[in-house]
Amino acid sequence: MTEVLVTGATSGIGRAMARTLHAAGYRVLALGRNAKALAELAAEGIEILALDLADLRALSALQGRPIDVLVNNAGIMPKPGPFAEMSAVEIDQTLAVNLASVLHLTQAIVPGMIARGAGHVVFTGSTAAHAPGANFAAYAASKAGIAAFATALRAEISPHGIRVTELVPGRVETGLYSAVLPDSARGDMYANGNSLQPQDLADALLAVLSLPPRATVTRLDILPTRPVPAIRLK
Repeated sequence: MTEVLVTGATSGIGRAMARTLHAAGYRVLALGRNAKALAELAAEGIEILALDLADLRALSALQGRPIDVLVNNAGIMPKPGPFAEMSAVEIDQTLAVNLASVLHLTQAIVPGMIARGAGHVVFTGSTAAHAPGANFAAYAASKAGIAAFATALRAEISPHGIRVTELVPGRVETGLYSAVLPDSARGDMYANGNSLQPQDLADALLAVLSLPPRATVTRLDILPTRPVPAIRLK
């Protein structure tokens, strides 16, 4: 049975991915920090692991585990606004969670894939990496780093039969903005139900994984069919 490690599995996209892949017959290891949310997944028969991706010592527990598919999904959204007004703490945390921890986890898992001559590394990226705009500079930088990393990693490990996919969603209705935007702004963002839903990304991932080993999706852009309004910061 194919084993899939999904990070950021306690909510939003990661939670939908873990449940969808489990229902499809994959053996899923759901990773996150919210113990209560993980317990709910465990009650559904999904293996869980409470772990902070910033804890490099904790990551060593995953070394040597035969993960067939690594889904690097965990990420944070700093408060949107002018880059000049961001604190050093906000910048460092954004890069640590969205980029550095992804590199460290991937480095822990990929050697096993190379040894087995098979595997699949998936990244949840963002359109902010490829079409960045004002008020999201640090977030865009972190996701652009993911895009570049995915491309470089693919060049290194594809000769070993390992696939690398970057999922690039537009605006998804998740809790990502809940701590950084007022309810009124979030209401505007998700008005009329035109934003993507976490399940859309989970279904896309399932389709990508269903391809035969000879075929790979290098980058998959997933956007709302109808335009969504610009974010109103105040």
